[in-house]
Amino acid sequence: MPSEPMPSDPTPTEPMPSAPTGLAVEMRGIYKSFDTTSVLRDVGFEVAKGEVHALAGGNGAGKSTLMKILQGVYTADQGEILIDGQPVTHSSIFEAKAAGIGMVFQEFSLIPTLTVAQNIYLGHEPLRGGRFINDREARRLAGEVFKIMEVDIDPGAVLGDLSTAYWQLTEIAKALAQNAQVLIMDEPTASLAKHETESLFQLVERLKAQGISIVYISHRMDEVYRIADRITILRDGRRLFTKRLTEVTPAQIVEGIVGKAVEGGLEYKKRARADSPTALLEVRNLQSGTRVNDVSFTLHEGEILGLAGLMGSGRTELARVLFGIDPLDSGEVLVRGTKVDLSSPRDASEHGIVLVPEDRRRQGLVLDHSVRDNLLLPVLGKLKRGPFVSDRAGRSLADQLIERFQVKVANPGRPVRLLSGGNQQKVVIAKWLGTDPDVLIMDEPTAGVDIGTKSEILETIRRLADTGKGVIVISSELPELLAVSDRVLVLRGGAIDSQLERTDIPNEESLQLAVQGV
Repeated sequence: MPSEPMPSDPTPTEPMPSAPTGLAVEMRGIYKSFDTTSVLRDVGFEVAKGEVHALAGGNGAGKSTLMKILQGVYTADQGEILIDGQPVTHSSIFEAKAAGIGMVFQEFSLIPTLTVAQNIYLGHEPLRGGRFINDREARRLAGEVFKIMEVDIDPGAVLGDLSTAYWQLTEIAKALAQNAQVLIMDEPTASLAKHETESLFQLVERLKAQGISIVYISHRMDEVYRIADRITILRDGRRLFTKRLTEVTPAQIVEGIVGKAVEGGLEYKKRARADSPTALLEVRNLQSGTRVNDVSFTLHEGEILGLAGLMGSGRTELARVLFGIDPLDSGEVLVRGTKVDLSSPRDASEHGIVLVPEDRRRQGLVLDHSVRDNLLLPVLGKLKRGPFVSDRAGRSLADQLIERFQVKVANPGRPVRLLSGGNQQKVVIAKWLGTDPDVLIMDEPTAGVDIGTKSEILETIRRLADTGKGVIVISSELPELLAVSDRVLVLRGGAIDSQLERTDIPNEESLQLAVQGV
C-alpha cells in the first residue's frame, strides 16, 4: 500500500526550466520509503529527447533510488512515470528495458571470459533454428551497434583481453542493442584514463545527435559542464533545483549538493608532522611478478605519500603486495625497523598495515551483511568474551564508528548494500580504522562519492597523519592527490619513475606531465 506523502517542504523547489525538445522521460511526484525511512519525497525529474541531463546530489540524497525506480528495480510508493508521453508502470528491469530504458553501471556487469558480442547479447542471444545460440549472428549484430556508435571494436575479442575503456563501450553497446532510447550513465568515467574519457564524451555527443537521451550521474563538475545541458540537484530526498548549466555556477552546484559552501577541501595544507624523520614503513627492492619491479621507498610517521601513475602502472598491484594479497617474489618490508612477513592480509593487519581497496562493493564489503557486521569483521577477535563474541561490545563499537565517521544509516542492522556509495565507502574506511593501524593504504578512496564526502575523506586522511599514522593514497584524481600528499611517487611499468616533493609540484598540469612521462 502506498505510504502517506510527507509534509510539503517549507521551501518550495524551483520550477524546472523548459526542456530543449519533447520529453523522453517525465517523473512526477515520486515518493519512496524503505520501512519507516523516507528516501524520496515529491520528486520530479525529466529528460528531453537528445538531451544530456546531469543528476547530482550528496550521498543518500536519493539519486540511485530515483534511477532504480526508472529502471524498474524499485516501484514508487506514489507518483507517475511517462515515457515518450505515455504513462508506464515498471515492475521489473525487463519491462523498463522494453520501454527503452538502459543502464550503464559504475561497476561493470560483464563477464571477462566471454567475447564482446556474447556479453552484449547475454540473456537475449540470437538463435539458429530457434534452439541453438548463433554466435556469428551475435558478432554481426554487435558490429552494427558499434557502427552506430562509430567506434572500432572487434566483437569476437575476449573481453578480459581488452582495456577498461572497451569494457565501458561494451556496456553502452549492451544497452543500445536492446533499443535503449534513454541511457542512465552512473559515474561512467570512474575507471577511465583522461584520453579515454574524452573519447567517451565524443561518443555521448554522437548518441545525443541521434536523439538518444542520457541521464549523467557524476560528482565531477568539469565533466558535467563539459557534457550536460541541464542539471538536477537532489538533497535529502527532494529536488532542490533543475537549471541549465549556463545558468548556474560550480560553486552553486556544490553548495546545493552539500547544503553549505565547501572551502579548502581540495587545497594543499602544509603539515608539521610531514617532516618527521622516523621511518614507519620501509620497502626495499620489492618484486612481485611483472607488475611490481624493484620498488623501494620509505613512509615516515605522520606522512601522506601519494602514488600516481597511469592505469596498469602498478599502483594497485603494489598495494596488494603490501597487504599480503599478492605474493612477494623478492625484497623485504620493515615496519618500525623490524622485518615483517606479509604472506596474507591477516599478517599485514597484525603488523598494523590495512588496505581500503579500490572496489568497495566487491573487495571491501560483504554486501548482504549488516552495516554493523561489516564494521566489526576485522575486530571480532577483540570482542570475544570467552568462546563467544560480545554483542553488547560489538554494538557499542559499531555505534562509535558510525558516529565518528558520520555514516548515514537509520538502522545499523540493515544490509550495507542499501547504503549510498559514499556511506559504503565510509564503512570500509571505518572498519579498518577500528583496528587502529599504523599504516593505512587507500586505493581510490574518493571514487564515486560526492564533493562533500570527498572533503570529509580528505580531511580524515589529514587527521590520521596528524596523529602519527602513515597514509599511502592511490588516486587517479590528481587534484585530490595534490590536496593531501606530502610527497608523490610516480609509477610506470611497475617501477618508481620519479619522486616529487609536494612543494616542488606547482600545479596539476605539472603532475600530469610527470605521469605521462613528458
